[in-house]
Formats: sequence, C-alpha cells, structure tokens
Amino acid sequence: MPTTLIERPAPSAAPRPDTAPRRRTRVFALPEARWAAAATVLFLIALPLQLTGAPAWAWGPLYALTYATGGWEPTWAGLRALREKTLDVDLLMIVAALGAAAVGQVMDGALLIVIFATSGALEALATARTADSVRGLLDLAPTTATRLLDDGREENVPTERLAVGDTVLVRPGERIGADGRVLDGASEVDQATITGEPLPVAKEVGDEVFAGTLNGTGALRVKVERDASDSVIARIVAMVEEASETKAPTQLFIEKVEQRYSIGMVIATLAVFAVPLAFGAAVTSSLLRAMTFMIVASPCAVVLATMPPLLSAIANAGRHGVLVKSAVVMERLGQVDGVALDKTGTLTEGTPRVTDLRPLTGFGPTDDGLTGSGIAGSGLTTDGLTTDGLTADGLLALAAAAEHPSEHPLARAIVDAARTRGLALATAENFASAPGIGVTATVDGRTVAVGAPARLLNRTGGAVAARAAAVAAELETGGRTAVLVEVDGVPVGVLGIADRLRPDAAATVTALTALTGTAPVLLTGDNPRAAARLAAEVGITDVRAGLLPQDKVTAVQEQERAGRKVLVLGDGVNDAPALAAAHTGVAMGRAGSDLALETADAVIVRDELATVPVVVALSRRARSFVVQNLVIASVFISALVVWDLVATLPLPLGVLGHEGSTVIVGLNGLRLLREAAWARARAEG
Repeated sequence: MPTTLIERPAPSAAPRPDTAPRRRTRVFALPEARWAAAATVLFLIALPLQLTGAPAWAWGPLYALTYATGGWEPTWAGLRALREKTLDVDLLMIVAALGAAAVGQVMDGALLIVIFATSGALEALATARTADSVRGLLDLAPTTATRLLDDGREENVPTERLAVGDTVLVRPGERIGADGRVLDGASEVDQATITGEPLPVAKEVGDEVFAGTLNGTGALRVKVERDASDSVIARIVAMVEEASETKAPTQLFIEKVEQRYSIGMVIATLAVFAVPLAFGAAVTSSLLRAMTFMIVASPCAVVLATMPPLLSAIANAGRHGVLVKSAVVMERLGQVDGVALDKTGTLTEGTPRVTDLRPLTGFGPTDDGLTGSGIAGSGLTTDGLTTDGLTADGLLALAAAAEHPSEHPLARAIVDAARTRGLALATAENFASAPGIGVTATVDGRTVAVGAPARLLNRTGGAVAARAAAVAAELETGGRTAVLVEVDGVPVGVLGIADRLRPDAAATVTALTALTGTAPVLLTGDNPRAAARLAAEVGITDVRAGLLPQDKVTAVQEQERAGRKVLVLGDGVNDAPALAAAHTGVAMGRAGSDLALETADAVIVRDELATVPVVVALSRRARSFVVQNLVIASVFISALVVWDLVATLPLPLGVLGHEGSTVIVGLNGLRLLREAAWARARAEG
C-alpha cells in the first residue's frame, strides 16, 4: 500500500553540496604568500642577530633581502598606479619603510614590510578561496546527461550540449542535468541547493526541476527549458561573482582618508627638505629634518588607531564562536541598520522533527491536559489511551516501524521521535516504497502505510477519512507537514512534522530590531505557510516566501537602494548570492554550505544565533575606540610636527614621541580583548 515517504538515494548517489569535496587553493600556491613567507623568515633571522650585537655585515644583508622580497610586489603595483596618476597606499608604505632605513631605523622599516606583505598574502588567500568555492558550485551540476532521441534510443552527452527542447532521462539517485519541466514520471527531488527547502519536493508531470538538484528513487523524463549557461545554478555563480567584485573595493574609513593624508605628507616632506636648501642650509641637516618630519608625520599611529580595536574585536568574537574575516568586515558590522534572515538552517535547525501526534479514533484526554494536542518542539509528551485503545505512542510506534528501513528525512524524523520516547519498534517485513507515493510494510501481521493524506485518502472514504482530512488540513495550515498512518487500509492517525525553531531565534530577532531600529525581514525559498508560522513565532511581520536565489538578491538590493546597510544571515548555496550582495553577509557555520561559508563576511561557527547582535554591538564599540585613538594620534602628530617645524626636534625624541603615540593607541585598542568587552556588548545587544 503506497504512501508519500520514499527512501533516500543510496550513499553511492551524488554527494550533497555541503559534503562534496572542494578544490582549495593551497597557501603557498599564491606568489603573495611565498614572498611574504620569505620576507618573514629573513626578518626573523636578522632580528636576533642585530639584538645580540652581531656585526652589521651579518644582519644588514638579511634586512636588505627582507625589503626586496616583501616589498618588490607592492612597489611594482604602486608604480603602475602612479602611471595612472594615483598615489597607491602600497607605494607609500614602501617609501615610509625606506625613509625609516635612511635615518637608521632599518629594523622598523623591515618590520613594516613584513606586516604589509603578510596582510597582502592573507587578502590574496581569502580571494582565492572564495573563487574556489564559486567554481566548486559548478560541480553540483553533472557533466553529462542521458538524452533521449526521437527513435527512443539513449545517448550520453555533455550537459553543455543540451539544447532547449531536448528530453533527458534522470535515473534514481542522479543529479538533474538541466533546468526543465517533467514530461513523465514521479519522484521526490532534493532541491535545497536552489530553494533551501529542508525536505525533498514531490515532482510529477508538469513540475519544474533545476540543474544540480538531486533526484530521489523515481525516474523522470525532463524537457530542457534553459541553456546550461542560463540555468539557475549558473546564475547563482554569476551573481556571487558579480556581487563579490562590487564589494571588493570597500576599504576601512581610515584607508579612504589615508591617501589624501599621505599625498599631503609627501608634499610637506619635500618642502621641509627643499625650502631650507633654498635658503642655504646644509644638505645633511635638511635631509635629517625632512626624515624626522616624515617619521613624526607618518600615519603609523593613525593606522594603529584603527587596527588594534578592530583586530581585538575580531579576536574576542572568535573566542565566542564568531569568525569575522577582516577588519573591514568588523567595521561594516557596526554600520548595519537592516537585517534579512533566511529560515531553514538559520532561524531553524534545518532538521525535521515530529511536532504533533493525532490518533484519529477517540481523541481522548492526554496526560498534559491537552485533547488530541500536538507536541511542541522536541519535548514529546505521552498521551493517554483513546477510546479504542490506540495511544499516541502506539501511533508513533506503528509509523516508526514501517519507516525504519527508509532513509527519507521524514522517515528519520519519525524514527528519531520514537527513539526519544523509548518506544520498542517491531520488525517491518515486506517493505516497499513508490516514488512520490510512499512506503508500506507489514508490522505485527498488519499492513501499515505511512504517507501524504492527499494520496492515501483518495482511496478511502467515510467519516474517519473525513476526520483525517480535517486534521491534516489543520496541521498544514499551521505550517506543518502532515503524514497519514493507515492500518489495513483504515486511517488511524496523523503526524505533524516541522523544522524546529532555534531556541534563541526570537530573542535574536528582538535584539536585532532594537539595535537597527527596524524589524528583520524573512527571506526564504520555503512555502508561505511554513514561513508565516515561523515568522509569527519569532515576531517577524515582513515575510517573503517561495524565493529563488535571484529573488533574495533583488530583495536585498531594494533595501540598499532605499539607503539601508543590510546584514544578511543565511546558510545555504541558495543564500550565497544574497550574502555576497549584502553590505555584510553572515553564515551559519555548522549547517552552512561551503559556498555560503566562503562568500560570507563572517561565520557563526557554533550556530549560536544570539551572538549575531552581540558582535554587531561589539563592532560599534570598536568604532568608538577608533575615534578615541584618532584623537590621541592627531594630538601627538600635531605637537611633534609643530615642534619639528618651529624649532629643532631631535630625531631620537621624535622617534620616541612617534612610537609612544603608537603604543598608547595600540594599548587602548587592546582593551577590547577583555571578556568584559564581550559582556558589555551582550548587554547592549
């Protein structure tokens, strides 16, 4: 007797996107990483030689090689920028390092080179890893497909050769090779990569299917409706690449100011050198004054005014399970004033759970005082006996015994619920499944069928069937998936199954609303009823359901065109374009797909939603520390510059003042490393 629950494809079937192997760029495959490593090693060899009093000929050449290996690439990039009439920050850092060496601060200049080269290598690695994941997404779509010819023969062809109007055969367990529409057959398709829906979707004649999604146990004949280059999966790749390129030029605020400041500093340094010469001063004294000016006016303290608070905030967030990928991201987190949330795997756990047990006959009172009531979340309660002796436990035990051989997600949810209640399961015999219809089995000599009410109730009638249909409709209206249980052709009960809300979801929505001043919007590919039910539970009123990846991007762009800086929180491949397009993208770490994790600006490693508003509040604290540090740095720089120009500032004193201001702003920023900083951000968030 068939029903809707089907077996999942065998383990040998194509892997899910979140478990498929990835091609990751190795660190030292990047030239930036190799040069940075060489500069670091040379510096670490030279530094102890210098500090232990070794002769200059022992450590001098090593420092020179440090300058060369770590500085030649940014120097070349800076010179190319000069040809385009742009004063590149890379070149200015090299000039500052050479200036430090010119006045005897060789080690300081070498350290600046090492730090700068390492930063560039990390940026190159992050870019390469994101590109790897985007390319890996294309691997979700199969490289070949079975095309059916007019004479009935089959031929195996590359998917890129499929044309609109072709008919392809998709066997059980295969990935669908092209976007199209079902001409013949029935099955259930796991299309989480596209829509994010947690459960496979039944497909029959006339239904749309997407390339890269995973077919169940039924065979499908699909008419191709889009070229490979125009498939949904290909458009996801294009959207991620386009959005990532759009965000790439984003810089820290201080970097935007730094170019103008640096241009002014270069001009002023030349003036400090040239003007005294014009009035007859000695070259040596003019050069020393100019180099002193360059050191005290250099933006080191200004740069450190920004980095220590942001890096300390990154480290603190990391200790609490939030991976923020860069200082730019930490700065942007504090700017958000709008939030868009995914549903499945983000606000929910992404795993279906049994939520309701409804025996059809009797509807007797239950131990928890409810009549025929559901079982919220995972706290399953034991119902009392119904009038004919069937209990909720008995209903669940029958369904779990029949479903035990199946690997379908709904089947696993039913079996897990039975195990949670400590129920003993009878052995199922004569197990059978029908694609898109369900499973049947013999349990204790009775034929048990478990499946979708719409399919099973078409074959039965009477008052019990009408009651079953009413209960199923009630559950489905509440956003649950209804599963009917029949014994020997008679409906005996209905199970309600739904994805479980994360415990901290409602509190997170409330905190984000308070931080940003606006309630989050829910963007999901799931069905409207399930989305509306969950949104009501967490306090979200703006719900947009049934969205494809490009629809999510459009929704985010609409908010950003209205002047909002939107934080998008998601977990799946289908969320990746929106994560890339958003002002700031945050991915759930445990359930997140590889593409989402690489595309996102930050990752919630432990899947603790409550950390999202905390890290936003921490970012805002870091920004306030940046302002404090900029004031401190400005006071020191102004005082030292005036001293050097008006009087004669001794070089050692200038270096001491410059380094002292650097130390002060650095220590101020490090205060965000303390546990108290996270606790305060939690209170604010």
